[in-house]
Amino acid sequence: MTKLFTPIEFRNVELKNRIVMSPMCMYSCMDQDGKITPFHMTHYISRAVGQAGLIMTEATAVVPEGRISHEDLGIWDDEHIDGLKHLNEQIHNYGAKTGIQLAHAGRKARLDSDIYAPSAQAFNENSKTPTAMTAADIDKTVEAFKEGARRAKESGFDIIEIHGAHGYLINQFLSPLTNQREDSYGGSRENRCRFLSQVIEAVKTVWDGPLFVRISTDEYAEDGNTLDDILYFAEQMKQQNIDLIDCSSGGVVPASIKPFPGYQVKRCETIKQEASIATGAVGLITTGIQAEEILQNNRADLVLIGRSLLRNPYWAKAAADELNETLPAPKQYERGWK
Repeated sequence: MTKLFTPIEFRNVELKNRIVMSPMCMYSCMDQDGKITPFHMTHYISRAVGQAGLIMTEATAVVPEGRISHEDLGIWDDEHIDGLKHLNEQIHNYGAKTGIQLAHAGRKARLDSDIYAPSAQAFNENSKTPTAMTAADIDKTVEAFKEGARRAKESGFDIIEIHGAHGYLINQFLSPLTNQREDSYGGSRENRCRFLSQVIEAVKTVWDGPLFVRISTDEYAEDGNTLDDILYFAEQMKQQNIDLIDCSSGGVVPASIKPFPGYQVKRCETIKQEASIATGAVGLITTGIQAEEILQNNRADLVLIGRSLLRNPYWAKAAADELNETLPAPKQYERGWK
């Protein structure tokens, strides 16, 4: 059997294959209440029907001011639980596992309300200047991640991913480009990692399932985190028993990036080998052969598919055909699957 379609287990949660629907913002909560809509049900369930092993929701805000936009999904209130629970039940019907990406946008929030960040620096000239977080703000936000994890558990998710990438709040604390604090959360990389470490520990008090973290492994800017810094963060997360590091890149500051197929995989591979921790590869992975190469060469443990799954909810079937692999069909599709 190909490695792409070999099951993998994290803390007694078995994924039937290594294909993950990458978190992608849909900006579809038209009532601005952060609740699941009929669009989200169709969007996520169709990829489960298409036989992806893990369906990961878009960045889901742990506080209202942590949304990227007013239309983002939320998990800051118990009223969000019922919709998320119903979504999970439907996805599970098709044999997929479910994950939620807990997020806070920090200075990249595009909201009418006040926004918050480690330091009072705007993302660019067109962005709002955030309020620098006080110690009390930090404590409140750590608690919000914990409460988001509690609600995720009550909603029936199998896996939690903490969003520490793409220039959002946790990434803003990690990066010297965005963290100009002079207290215990700023300066050294040990201090810059403190907020993420506290979020992880808080989440673990209410969550004993698989825990992933997405990070930006390259900031594409001088004076940003180096590869040595990223490996240091990976080692810290390993010591906190994180199950997998989801290896993306960019978004911390405006930067010109020239992506190519698999452009983020090299650092994903380096983290996997140097830190001896499971990793997920993401970024212009478009074919079954490409995904299989990444896994067979031990460059990652999972492949996260984004835009290709937007274009084709049945990407897993196309990859299986490409690799001459037999992929079982949902019972509803058995007649026309082959």
